[in-house]
This record gives sequence, structure tokens and C-alpha cells, in this order.
Amino acid sequence: MVKLFDSDQWDEIFDSLTHNKTRTFLTAFGIFWGTFMLVLLMGGGKGLETSLAANFTGFASNSGFMIPKTTTKPYHGFAKGRMWFLKIGDVERVKRCVPELEVVTPAIMGGGGEAKQNNRSCRVNISGIYREYSLLDDPKIVQGRDINDVDILESRKVCVVGSRVIEELFPGEVNPCGKFIEVDGVFYRIIGISGKGEGGVSIAGNATRALRIPFTTLQRVNNRGEDVDVMCMMAKDGYSMSKVQEKVETILKRIHHVNPNDTQAVISFSAEMIYSMIDSLFQGINILVWMIGLGTLLAGAIGVSNIMVVTVKERTTEIGIRRAIGATPKDILTMVMSESIILTLTAGMTGIVFSVLILQMIEMGVNEPGTHFQISFGIAVGAALLLSLLGLIAGLAPAVRAMNIKPVDAMREE
Repeated sequence: MVKLFDSDQWDEIFDSLTHNKTRTFLTAFGIFWGTFMLVLLMGGGKGLETSLAANFTGFASNSGFMIPKTTTKPYHGFAKGRMWFLKIGDVERVKRCVPELEVVTPAIMGGGGEAKQNNRSCRVNISGIYREYSLLDDPKIVQGRDINDVDILESRKVCVVGSRVIEELFPGEVNPCGKFIEVDGVFYRIIGISGKGEGGVSIAGNATRALRIPFTTLQRVNNRGEDVDVMCMMAKDGYSMSKVQEKVETILKRIHHVNPNDTQAVISFSAEMIYSMIDSLFQGINILVWMIGLGTLLAGAIGVSNIMVVTVKERTTEIGIRRAIGATPKDILTMVMSESIILTLTAGMTGIVFSVLILQMIEMGVNEPGTHFQISFGIAVGAALLLSLLGLIAGLAPAVRAMNIKPVDAMREE
């Protein structure tokens, strides 16, 4: 192999590669571009993945939600098309009958409303919740506090609001906690401010426009009685939320006389299902990235192999003379393989450096906490090893051809 401190050998390799600068540059560019695209796509995919993961921060991965809908099949004397509702009592029944659940809590979705403060107004997404709901969907309180059990017990007119609501109703104020806002004629005191961003997951809509109110308060204000819009659940560790939901759905259908085969009567979704879809998506993206990158690198390696074949043919006489004055086949093999590996490795490492610089600029431009576009050190080392292997493979056939050149044949070639 190449002796790292043999200056004569390095000078020889450099002279050989720069003998035809245009040809060497075009060949190296194929390796450069393949490596550049592979690392850039990998970094971009990682950035997108971490960005989505940041949006899911605070949303329990083992959570599930169930919403009643109109029946589509008759059952027990009830015609199809019947609208049924979840009740507060259903929550307690599910708690008793499904021990696999860590949390079961009801929620009321008040829909969209208009919040006012002095002469300002903005749209809000209203929801009535219990304290336990924050275990499933953490509001990421940045100021003040979250809803607690006393707020529920006393049906206090308090609320936790999203960041956009504060920006529009209290522009420039450092801490609006304690101030009042009016929603549909009812005044609520702000006790906390949510730090969730627009991309965050929330069943109540845009988290930056959220207005969280104690369940009992919204229950009275909207005169909802015992009705519940959403049953929110969180499974214990080690249990699959999708399987637990099937059990819960069976119980609810039996209680409310809904046909067990009516798949449209209950809407069920879980974070587990969402995470599974995202994982499948990024697995497909990673496979596509590797296919594109490796395909481009392979094309570049073929280009390197071709240029080495041409180089060996052009240097047939030189190789013959080397053999005549005592160079062994191993020396010839090492010479050609070294040129191939160095050309491939230099072009590839240049591609890695350029792609890393661009990824760093993208990351600085995006400037989102938790989003990282840079590849890991292990991937960079793996890419370097892959480039060395490609250089070895690309130079193998030309090196074998050069090794088999005999001095007599070289003279005849001349």
C-alpha cells in the first residue's frame, strides 16, 4: 500500500493525476457529486425527522383517543343513523374494566370561539379538560401554571392559553398571567401560557391558539350535562394502545347499544399509529436516499475505473521499463491501486466537507430547537471507509492489467 511518508511516491501519484487535469477533474467530480448528494440527503432527512420529533415532544406516544359518531348499522331496536354520546360514567367504567390503562380522562371540545381583551380579538380553540389530560398532551407551560384539581372542583373560570393568543391580545406585555379575557360573554382569568408551537400535535387544533378551561367550567358554561366529546387514554408501559383501544371500543359499544360490527360508529386514533406511520415514512426516505447516493457513487467509481484503464494503457511503456529494472508485480499493483484510492478518497472527502458546510448553514437558517441537520461522526467515518472501498474496487481491474504487463510486450507497444 501507499507509504504515508514516502515523498517520492506521493510526488509520483500527484504527477500522474495532474498529467491530464481536465480528465482527472471530471472523473473526480462524479465521486464528489455522489458523496455530496448522499450526505446532503441524509442530513436533510435527519433534519426533517428531528423537526417532526420536536413537534411530538410532550405528546405521549402511548396515548389514544375515542370519539363517538353516527351509527351506520341498526342494533337492539335502534335504527341506523343514531347519534350517541359518551358520558362521564363511561370513564369510570373503562377505568374499572381496562386495567391496562394508566390514564382515562374525558374532554369537551368547545370548538372555535373569539377571545376579546379591550379592543383586540382573536380566534381560539376551546377545550375543557381535567388535570390528567396534561399527561397525554403537555402544554409546555412557559409562564404561570397548568389547570389543577382545585380549578376542577370549584369550576373556576380560569384558562391556559397559547402563545399566539397572548401575542394578539397582549402585544408587548411580559407576563399577562392574572389578566382577564372574554370568550362568548364569559370572562376567564389567565393562569398559564402554553409554549407549544404551531407544528405540535393537539386534538383541539392549533396549539398556539389553544384555550384550555377546567372541564367542569366548560361543562356548566355550555350546559353539556354528562356528555363527553372525547375519551382520552394513556396505556401503561408494555401495552399496545391499539389493542387496548379495541377492548375499550367493545365495552363502549355494549354500554350504548351500538352494533359490534359498526366500524364507523367510533373514531379511534392513537399516537402509536401516528409514530408508526412516521417511522415507515422515514424508513422509505432513508432507503431512497441510499439508493440515489450509492447509485451516483457507483457511477463515479466506474468513471474512476475507466480513467485508470486509460492511464495504464498510456503508461504501458513506463510500466514495462519499471518491470525491466526490477519492479515486482506487487509494486505495480500498489502504484495503480494507490492512485485510484487517493483520487476517490480526495474527491469523496471534499464532497463530505462541502455537504457538511451546507447542512450547517441550513441548520443555522432554520434555527429551530431540537432540529439537527448534521450527520454524525460515525456516518462520516463510514462514508470515508466506503469511499476507500470504492477506490479499491475501481482500481482493481486496471491494476491487475498493469501487473500482467511484461517488459517485452511494453517495448513492442512502443
